[in-house]
Amino acid sequence: MVSEKRMLPVGEEDFEQLIKNGFYYVDKTGMIAELLRGCAKVNLFTRPRRFGKTLNMSMLKCFFEIGRERTIFDGLGISRESELCRRHMGRYPVICLSLKDAEGPDLRSSCRRIAARISVEASRFYFLRTSPSLTDEERDLYVSLLSRDMDRETLCGSLWDLSRLLEKHYGQKVILLIDEYDVPLQKAFYNGYYDEMVQLIRGMFGQALKTNDSLEFAVLTGCLRISKESIFTGMNNLCVMTVSDEEFSDCFGFTDREVRELLGYYGLEERYDAVRDWYDGYRFGSTEVYCPWDVVSYAKRLLRNPKAQPENFWANSSGNDAVKEFVRRLDVSVTARELEQLTAGEAVRKEIRPELTYREMYSTVENLWSLLYMTGYLTERGGSDGRMVPLTIPNMEIRDIFKTQVLDLFKEQVAQDGAMVREFCGALKAGDAGTAETLFGQYLRKTVSIRDTFARRNLKENFYHGILLGILGFKGNWYVTSNYETGDGYGDILIETEDDDLGIVIEVKYAGDGSLENGAEQALKQIEERRYAEKLYDDGIRKVLKYGISCYKKSCRVTLARE
Repeated sequence: MVSEKRMLPVGEEDFEQLIKNGFYYVDKTGMIAELLRGCAKVNLFTRPRRFGKTLNMSMLKCFFEIGRERTIFDGLGISRESELCRRHMGRYPVICLSLKDAEGPDLRSSCRRIAARISVEASRFYFLRTSPSLTDEERDLYVSLLSRDMDRETLCGSLWDLSRLLEKHYGQKVILLIDEYDVPLQKAFYNGYYDEMVQLIRGMFGQALKTNDSLEFAVLTGCLRISKESIFTGMNNLCVMTVSDEEFSDCFGFTDREVRELLGYYGLEERYDAVRDWYDGYRFGSTEVYCPWDVVSYAKRLLRNPKAQPENFWANSSGNDAVKEFVRRLDVSVTARELEQLTAGEAVRKEIRPELTYREMYSTVENLWSLLYMTGYLTERGGSDGRMVPLTIPNMEIRDIFKTQVLDLFKEQVAQDGAMVREFCGALKAGDAGTAETLFGQYLRKTVSIRDTFARRNLKENFYHGILLGILGFKGNWYVTSNYETGDGYGDILIETEDDDLGIVIEVKYAGDGSLENGAEQALKQIEERRYAEKLYDDGIRKVLKYGISCYKKSCRVTLARE
């Protein structure tokens, strides 16, 4: 029975609570052994959001920190590394700082949030207030680290100071974990105080990571590698593991084997193909991985509703600013053609620049390619040639994000073209299928052609359906409904015009074989057979115009049913 199974950990990022409370856990403890065997002084892992960075940092904290319950790792992969466990498990003071929410609308508020995170972490070591290993001055210094309103100098030296105090108390060097290190920089860039935040982070990291004799080693995570701002200036002990590197490639995200095991455990094996199509396709090094947030979210949805369809969990968990900005630049014809290749499942070769500053990210379309790659919207497929990397959209979920942004941009363009809206709607109302076809075709040629090689037919129809709704939605005095239950089914588009006696029914088809004429006739046949006009007649409308519209790539056919 499903009720006897382990719970699925949607949003659970505390390793200890995940294990103790009996959640399902995909074992990533092999990362600990790999880290210890090839550990640099400072290790930076860059991965897209929602790929398990925070949970892995919590795992490292639980393994290394003095006083932690050792049995929590019983039965996990790292427990088989008996010598490493004997030498390192529970042996270190650990400072674990998350900067995920350490941001604000201005520098002062952001500094206060960073100080608050450091204060909360420092308060875990309350024993330093009375530690006999510290001098009175050092105990007073510890108390200053508990303030949520630190001055700039105290804030910059806080991690270094806390490291020194912990080493002196324990007689053991410190492990420093900093999760989502680049979030304050990203938010500062959007809110206009970027240079000041760079100086602050540079000061904190310079003392904590570069000139810290109390440091055993450090692990940082983030979405981007930001070196050119000199945050890591002179740090010869820094090792960066990006999505392109082989090291630790299976430590973030789920491998295909892990996904099959998870689905099998919950009796969901028959949904494997849907999970793969929607949430697989990322590549770290040479390892194919799934987005764990999506897999777990969809599996949990399926346990409640076995008929649940895949959906876009990743996009709904955060913004998609990079894609929005990229799509807005589609007036560059080369970029538009390349996006068409991507939506068709093909690869585009681009130079990847992994060390862009935030200021450079949005300066050119070429830099946006690198941003999309590093943040998970594009992935490598095939062999790279130096910095020239073949990029593809990883899966149907991300393809859906791109299509949504294209449609949103299209709606913005339609809003600026009132004359076209009036003419198109006027043609529909007048029964002028030829003019409606010409105008709709013109707008299709302004958008990306959707030539998906593996997208289901209904998804293609939905794209064209969305474009039509985008146009019709700006006809203010028309009442437009989509997928309304009427007759013996759900009509694509029903319209009640400003003329109480006139209504319109539109059925959209995707002509996969390229036969636009046949597609339009099939649409008209479906309108009649399923009585889609019945709702309009029931509302007292006397005359209903019935249109079958078929689309293929950037071409269309608009056919009016004969009376």
